[in-house]
Amino acid sequence: MPRPKTADMLDAIAQRAMDSVDAVRDLIDGGGPFVLAIFLCGVTMWTLVLERYWYFSRILPRQTEATVQAWKARADHHSWCAHQIRFAMISRLSGAMSANSPMLRVLVPLSPLLGLIGTVSGMLEVFDSMALKGSADARAMASGVSHAMICTMTGLAISITGLYPVFYFRSRTRRETELIGDKLVY
Repeated sequence: MPRPKTADMLDAIAQRAMDSVDAVRDLIDGGGPFVLAIFLCGVTMWTLVLERYWYFSRILPRQTEATVQAWKARADHHSWCAHQIRFAMISRLSGAMSANSPMLRVLVPLSPLLGLIGTVSGMLEVFDSMALKGSADARAMASGVSHAMICTMTGLAISITGLYPVFYFRSRTRRETELIGDKLVY
């Protein structure tokens, strides 16, 4: 009796996942502890990106609707106090929209900086091997250069993947803040 196609598909997915885990393990082994720190930055960054996506797609529409309803329920829309209340409502939503934005803006440049530290440590390995041997042995230098390049590549790759989400959420926060202000008519 032949295996169902779904079982073959699940096996293929599991094999790809294992291959990915092996590739990450090889990068960490080749790049040292800084690559692990860079991956942790990447995981943290993408967790925050997914959280922000969830907030903008699911939570913000409900909060906006509740704020608009609260504003419409007010009898006074023209006094100085009403304008201050409107400003506070907009400010509260704007603050919630940009809640994790500072952390995202820190993690994007942090990844290549950690890669740079790994690069320097890899180059120090090269210089140590040259000092111990008294000459430039290509095999001894290759390990340190490989360590340096893996750290640089990993830091840049993680950072580049975070550039667009940071830009997107900053511009989306500005745009949504203006739209909310337009909905709270006075």
